Amino acid sequence: MENLVMLRESVHYFLHLVFPVFIAKVFFKANWRNAYFIMLATMLVDLDHLFANPIFDPDRNSIGFHPMHSYPMIALYFLGCVFLHGKYRIIAVGLFFHMVTDFQDYFLWKKLLNIY
Repeated sequence: MENLVMLRESVHYFLHLVFPVFIAKVFFKANWRNAYFIMLATMLVDLDHLFANPIFDPDRNSIGFHPMHSYPMIALYFLGCVFLHGKYRIIAVGLFFHMVTDFQDYFLWKKLLNIY
């Protein structure tokens, strides 16, 4: 059980911190380093967790709970991936992938594997 928790956390932080390098190198080849750092900066979206009580709850699904993690916002992030250009598209990709990461963290690990 403890190993699964460590694996879950490792996958979560890998997807937030390391996988964006691959996204940047594949989709933003010419300026991948800049794209990577912009996508890292989109993790500031988690500041909306400060409005929750408690701020962090490992049993809470952030998708649909926090304001910037709401379904309407996720739809805007997706639309930004499709319709925006330049740095705005990079921001949208970073935000959308952040939501995908949070989604998998809850639904894959909590629901499918029932580890808690």
